[in-house]
Amino acid sequence: MATLSDLLDDLVTGVDAVFLFSPSGSYYERLADHNELDIVVVAPDNSVGANEYVELPLEFDNVKDRIRFGIEGAIEQGIAEDGDELACVAGMFEDGIDTVTRVRANEESHSGIYGLFANSRADPGVIRDVFEVAIELGKKGQKGKPVGALFVVGDAGKVMNKSRPLSYNPFEKSHVHVGDPIVNVMLKEFSRLDGAFVISDSGKIVSAYRYLEPSAEGVDIPKGLGARHMAAGAITRDTNATAIVLSESDGLVRSFKGGELILELDPEEY
Repeated sequence: MATLSDLLDDLVTGVDAVFLFSPSGSYYERLADHNELDIVVVAPDNSVGANEYVELPLEFDNVKDRIRFGIEGAIEQGIAEDGDELACVAGMFEDGIDTVTRVRANEESHSGIYGLFANSRADPGVIRDVFEVAIELGKKGQKGKPVGALFVVGDAGKVMNKSRPLSYNPFEKSHVHVGDPIVNVMLKEFSRLDGAFVISDSGKIVSAYRYLEPSAEGVDIPKGLGARHMAAGAITRDTNATAIVLSESDGLVRSFKGGELILELDPEEY
């Protein structure tokens, strides 16, 4: 009969790398002593001095999301390859390591989640809050009906200079932030109206109902996407903002950065 130790060994035997999520220095050193293992650290900073490191801009509450982010980042950086067998070691219930899972790196399942949060001007927590609003809107719609929305996050001063109001700004002179649950209800309510939301690097809602004016010339977006996506691509090309778009027609959430599409996913599968 297999012992518990044997069963746990099966999780790491023959893997191409071990991914450690926010490990302590002592834990990293103990594993690093095994020269046959390739160790990749996924954490907010490389405090353990790992040779291979993927930045984790924020701690995802869901371990599955944390692992997906780490693997996508490793593939983008060339640390992991499509088809690699990986042992992912993380903490689920409290500080420390308590979870080990074996997964296969799959480039085809790349969602763009790493590109959304990594190297963004806006605070990653703010981008997450806006992203979750878009996901929830995509799942539930507005009063049961599909809805489209455009959120422009970061570099708000420049975005405001490259847009104009379509109507009265309900957030003028206010100091509300996107992470406030009550404000999220407001965002969902206002999303049914035309125009973009503009949100600062720190999460302050600067405006609603903005018409984005940058020229779409030279912006390359997939066929079938309309003016809302074109505007998102153009404003991120001309500023350091990140744009998150919920499509009314197909219900997908997409994100643009630097004028390019970096993320596309179905809210029902997130």
